[in-house]
Amino acid sequence: MNSLLEMRSITKEFPGVKALDNVNLTVAEGEIHAICGENGAGKSTLMKVLSGVYPAGSYDGEIHYAGNLAQFSGISDSENLGIIIIHQELALVPLLSIAENIFLGNERASNGVINWRETFRRTEDLLKKVGLSEAPGTLIESLGVGKQQLVEIAKALSKDVRLLILDEPTAALSEGDSQALLDLLLELKTQGVTSIIISHKLNEVRRVADSVTVIRDGATVSTMNTKTDDITEDRIVRDMVGRDMASRYPDRTRVAGDMLMEVKDWNVWHPEQKDRQVIRNANFNVRAGEVVGIAGLMGSGRTELAMSIFGKSYGRNISGEVSMHGQVVNVSDVPNAIKSGLAYVTEDRKTLGLILEETIIKNTTLANLEEVSSRGVLDEGQETAVAEKYRDAMNIRTPSVFQKVMNLSGGNQQKVVLSKWLFAGPEVLILDEPTRGIDVGAKFEIYGIINELSAEGKGVVMISSEMPELLGMCDRVYVMNEGALVGELTAEEASQERIMSLIVTE
Repeated sequence: MNSLLEMRSITKEFPGVKALDNVNLTVAEGEIHAICGENGAGKSTLMKVLSGVYPAGSYDGEIHYAGNLAQFSGISDSENLGIIIIHQELALVPLLSIAENIFLGNERASNGVINWRETFRRTEDLLKKVGLSEAPGTLIESLGVGKQQLVEIAKALSKDVRLLILDEPTAALSEGDSQALLDLLLELKTQGVTSIIISHKLNEVRRVADSVTVIRDGATVSTMNTKTDDITEDRIVRDMVGRDMASRYPDRTRVAGDMLMEVKDWNVWHPEQKDRQVIRNANFNVRAGEVVGIAGLMGSGRTELAMSIFGKSYGRNISGEVSMHGQVVNVSDVPNAIKSGLAYVTEDRKTLGLILEETIIKNTTLANLEEVSSRGVLDEGQETAVAEKYRDAMNIRTPSVFQKVMNLSGGNQQKVVLSKWLFAGPEVLILDEPTRGIDVGAKFEIYGIINELSAEGKGVVMISSEMPELLGMCDRVYVMNEGALVGELTAEEASQERIMSLIVTE
């Protein structure tokens, strides 16, 4: 087969981070090529280079497409050549119809007037190709996520797609919808459409892919032909996670105490997509002094689980029980969750964890204003004393607690978020990606704080996409996939291979 695409020595750097390091990718005309790798391996970055999201000049290396050197200044340049990318987070407008979404930005119009008859006729033809029987005027919001994925593919077909890129296309789909999507990819292959599929589901990869490329830490590790090479799930997993496990974690004594928190039969439905259940019968527990990890790939439901437990701040039709010390507690809203002894450090500290324009003082006391007020009046002196206490305890590097948090480094901002929740006096602290976007030195300090909390008898739930971090810090690790907890491993049992195997085989 002739090569349709060659990406040669692609290197992409961001400030302080080399996201791609001399990556090579060759995709043959008419094949389905899978790209596998952990979160943060560089898969999506590579596809953004290919599609023009990161334009020519912002990276090193060359893209050769259909025999020609390609230099894309934006997405429209790549789309004009038939390269269409469908992201994991679908880009459809819920309140517009199927037809309007398919031709949005590519309207069937003459002299500025849309030809609706032509639009609907072409939409019907495209929907037949992807196996949908819905009317063109159907609103997107009335469709399940599986059908929305098919509308995205119909939209790609409307642009005369030659190379279709799908980023985790089945991550949010049911088994039936996933199989329908994979069948469609195989059908499109017979029609001459080449596809790149980014996926962690190795059973799906082995079913549809002709070739598999594994990317790890921004570099190409291996490329395998599914027809001629001996490809096993163990081999792909080993290539995905085989990085050096250097010790970067402070020592701690692992002593688990009495049962502190139990979550039983926890179910959560998507707040907007009525037929999509995002958490399925989750059961887990945390003992006093324990650090419990939750592992899983992007879209597995880890953040949704944490937010729904913390005052039902995500989801609808939530059911199940949360118990503290054996007693069912009220977590119906955030104030009650805090009173019950829970705290949640969000993965998005800048949007949801901090008020950037406010001082360290105001951010530190925000979750427990009652403690620094009398008869509804804030005691500013007491607030300042609390902020000074946590600045010293957390080693927050700042000339003054009157400093606005927007002027702090990422690591110091994260310490302010932790200070806020520790001042609220929780018994269980849920940490969602606690070291994302901070440097190695600050990470080590955060790990030290987590160890101190466990030594005080608090329970810590740690969500992280970095498997070495979970293995280095946790007493137990729950593994999450597609909204369900699919395994539980002790620190002695846990390894990157075992965690990844649970994810890709369940």
